[in-house]
Amino acid sequence: MQSFHPEKRLLMGPGPSDVHQRILDAMARPTLGHLDPDFQGLMEEIKTGLKDLFQTENSLTYPVSAPGSAGMETCFVNLVEEGDKVVVVKNGVFGERMRQNVLRSGGDPVMVEFDWGTAPDISAVEDVLKQNPDAKILAFVHAETSTGVCADAEALCALAQKYGCLSIVDAVTSLGGIPVRVDEWGVDAIYSGSQKCLSCTPGLSPVSFSEAALEKIRNRTSMVRSWFLDLSLVMDYWEGDGGRSYHHTAPVNALYGLHESLVMLFEEGLEATWERHRVSHDMLVSGLADMGLSMFVDEAVRLPQLNAVTIPDGVDEAAVRGRMLNDHGIEIGAGLGPLAGKIWRIGLMGNSARPESVDRCLSALEASMAAGHNS
Repeated sequence: MQSFHPEKRLLMGPGPSDVHQRILDAMARPTLGHLDPDFQGLMEEIKTGLKDLFQTENSLTYPVSAPGSAGMETCFVNLVEEGDKVVVVKNGVFGERMRQNVLRSGGDPVMVEFDWGTAPDISAVEDVLKQNPDAKILAFVHAETSTGVCADAEALCALAQKYGCLSIVDAVTSLGGIPVRVDEWGVDAIYSGSQKCLSCTPGLSPVSFSEAALEKIRNRTSMVRSWFLDLSLVMDYWEGDGGRSYHHTAPVNALYGLHESLVMLFEEGLEATWERHRVSHDMLVSGLADMGLSMFVDEAVRLPQLNAVTIPDGVDEAAVRGRMLNDHGIEIGAGLGPLAGKIWRIGLMGNSARPESVDRCLSALEASMAAGHNS
């Protein structure tokens, strides 16, 4: 074996996004023990930063030591007990993953499904909640990474409260790219990922739980179906200042990176970060229109950070993506499920959401499409 030296890519797919050199440098600093007092101070700063990012006062706000999928499972495995009815909104890949989590937690999923590329209809979700008065939880994806659609999280959380449900929200692609207001919206459990709009390396999942969610967890009548993700055990490591008990060996250097990403985010300012994502999106849409390309998702529900681009008839979409990667060093994403072969997914997340990145992507896409016509 020899040392691995990857080619430098511009990451403009559905994630991960480009990682700033400052974050890579932070991750290369000396490793501390996961119970070292200095590291515990860093943990407290990360918790405070995540609270500000999530716009919440929730005491249990911390990064799960695993990717966003583990953040999802943390929410479901702790909040869902045997026989609990969970209304799951599905308008893409990740609504289906929620359903799988409900099943594996012993719950009973009730699906509310919408066409891929459309946003959840609030009245249709309410109809299902009316028909299922014994439902305990409403789960939905705020920013559907497979389609580029933004759901009305505020309205859906209000529905959950109206019908006596807790809410579980997937904010993997939304956190840091568009407003996420946990306390204002009344979110009960929410999870994200470090590798999207936070532009950290993959492997950490910020989560936050309301007091109502914690009360449900405290009153469980059965053991959580995961040792590693059981919040009653994990919180003894993340809660408290100086009195933490050993649970697992935290990914110390990865947490250095998340801390630095939060430092950078608040240096820029949260609202300024949201605006940068929106401006980059507008640039991309305008440039694509100049090339005769259209967006797959209606403007009113379109995410700025995940852009679904309709592939014109007769274009070999995989060949175009291959030329962009091999000839221009730029990664964009393919469509998933029923959208495979129908869309490209161009990510403008975190450090990738910059004018110079948009210009490079547009030039490379135009050249890669032209090369296909000429071949």
